[in-house]
Amino acid sequence: MKTAYLSLGSNLGDRELHLTQALQRLAAPDLIIDRLSSVYETDPRDFEAQPSFLNLVAGISTSLQPMQLLRRTTRVELALGRKRTVRNGPRTIDIDILSFGRFVIDSAPLTVPHPRLQQRRFVLEPLAELDPEWVHPVTKQSVGDLLAAVRNQGVRRLGAFKPPHD
Repeated sequence: MKTAYLSLGSNLGDRELHLTQALQRLAAPDLIIDRLSSVYETDPRDFEAQPSFLNLVAGISTSLQPMQLLRRTTRVELALGRKRTVRNGPRTIDIDILSFGRFVIDSAPLTVPHPRLQQRRFVLEPLAELDPEWVHPVTKQSVGDLLAAVRNQGVRRLGAFKPPHD
């Protein structure tokens, strides 16, 4: 089993429910959700004319290969109504593969570690909460050093993720 980190975010509809349903649909014998970060409310980036996001990071153990994991995350996004109409626009659910073991992958469908991970406080803060010793396999920077460079982004820790009853 490999360790990986996934970022989940939602800014449309019942955001907590979308996060819960995504985690439920991801979980399987070949993908075990080991740990969840706190949930964070974050200001939108890039395309700012949209609602705030709820974000969290999940630490997983998986026997899936990276492309299999990408297919799983894409299926879950589609099942929960994700529509890709506006780049970086509003979405019911967004699931990104942040890292996959110590793998470095640079292909058209998948780049690992996530190519914009080091620019996003809404990813780095929950990742640092789960794994303060994490080091970016390409830049060799610690998650703490990466986080220090993006302090100006609006991210508020709301506390432990408490899934709503659906």
